[in-house]
Amino acid sequence: MTAINHIEHTRLELQGRLDAAKTQDERNKLGQFATPTILATEILEYAKTLLAPHLKVRFLDPAIGTGSFYSALLRAFPPTQIASAVGYEIDHHYGHEATKLWGETPLQLKIADFTRSKSPNSDSARANLLICNPPYVRHHHLLAEEKLRLHWLAKQVAGVSLSGLAGLYCYFLCLSHGWLAENGVAGWLIPSEFMDVNYGQPVKEYLLNRVTLLRIHRFDPNEVQFGDALVSSAVVWFRKSLPPVDHAVEFSFGGTLAVPKVSKLISVDVLSPATKWTKFPLAIETLGRYRGKRLKLSDLFKIQRGLATGANEFFVLTPEQVAEHQIPAQFLTPILPSPRFLSVDEVTANVRGEPMLDRKLFLLTCNLPEEEVKAKYPPLWKYLQTGVKSGVSERYLCQHRSPWYSQEDRPPSAFLCTYMGRQDARSGRPFRFILNHSKATAANVYLLLYPKPVLEKVLNHNRGLLREVWRALNEISPEILMGEGRVYGGGLHKMEPNELGNAPADKILGVLPELFIEDAEQMSLFHD
Repeated sequence: MTAINHIEHTRLELQGRLDAAKTQDERNKLGQFATPTILATEILEYAKTLLAPHLKVRFLDPAIGTGSFYSALLRAFPPTQIASAVGYEIDHHYGHEATKLWGETPLQLKIADFTRSKSPNSDSARANLLICNPPYVRHHHLLAEEKLRLHWLAKQVAGVSLSGLAGLYCYFLCLSHGWLAENGVAGWLIPSEFMDVNYGQPVKEYLLNRVTLLRIHRFDPNEVQFGDALVSSAVVWFRKSLPPVDHAVEFSFGGTLAVPKVSKLISVDVLSPATKWTKFPLAIETLGRYRGKRLKLSDLFKIQRGLATGANEFFVLTPEQVAEHQIPAQFLTPILPSPRFLSVDEVTANVRGEPMLDRKLFLLTCNLPEEEVKAKYPPLWKYLQTGVKSGVSERYLCQHRSPWYSQEDRPPSAFLCTYMGRQDARSGRPFRFILNHSKATAANVYLLLYPKPVLEKVLNHNRGLLREVWRALNEISPEILMGEGRVYGGGLHKMEPNELGNAPADKILGVLPELFIEDAEQMSLFHD
């Protein structure tokens, strides 16, 4: 075993001991997720391909931890090519031990807050290779005054005005602008969520306009890079120089940096207006055209999350519980079970409009004042008192409703889509579209698609089109839906109403009659 491999073995043992000395909650709050050796090596080997062969490397890691990237640097580059190496670590728990570990090497490890440290004055003293896995600290763990300080610094250093919802990793990326030499290369191992969320927009603008974005490699979320962090990761590579005219960025997905599953060059002209970048390079861009027309689902449907009860275990009742507590029928509404208990994609109904399912459930909702309930419906009053005694009435959502046992208005919808899911091994689809013939409402594990007037008019004229529209919804490719939504570690996909609304509606347009096309044109629903 070589000396550097021996020290890496020692570092891994040290990492394990230091991590074990902290609780998972402590590490989550500080965003401490160590980079695995294989991944660190892969990143430094790729960095080597972006640098001139004999360039003297000035290395910087602003969140060095125990030094996984520095260790990989020593394995990827010969000692004679490393001019300097600097690392910052804010946590003494890791910093002191790492200082001992690397004490016989040229690494200058500074136990300090990188965001409060002063960058070098001269370009020759700045790093020409910056590699970092910054702390993944969510915004709600940052104090208000800390956010203000970091916001001002990011704007001053990089010209980026970050949202208050931005995580600490976004500030690290922006503040590093002052530490990177002109034409220097940076590689950031960060959560891929910045590519899809609103708070990531200023970061994307920085990557497109202030530097030359070289490549974004997104790891397959089914192959989680960090066993203790439920995030989908990406490596963002850029050079500190203004982008050339007609620039294109390499987007790759899955596999490794050296051998991705898929890779494609995407022009900046395509990236700039795109609200979501995780759809690249997998999604096949579709304009959803039909007779030269283009529609989105939001043009056809009003899309809402299902209702949030605040206490499903109290408000969602089985027939047996209804009978036991003698709940009056007028205060009960059929409600669909969660997707994992819904084995069918088409829900039929009995003559009362109740879903024909093995698992029957009812939603308790009542708008009458407490005095009236107590006087007229004693069994219901008695049941509600159990909710008061158990603390249900004091829960956040219940406290913000009047009365606390009333529910949001969510009429039944013929079309539903599951809110979250993983890619099914058989179908490859993380989202299911449900055709609902019943009067059952749905909880917030579903998205409800209510046809807008122009579509509702056609469906009322020909009820047989309900099934055709449902089939057309199911023909929207999983790649397009996944591209509109967001993904988390372990391959969990989620989609909010506005994200589903952005999906193209060309499949539906193809099954609708000429009458709809004419009405849609008159209402100017089509996009250029």
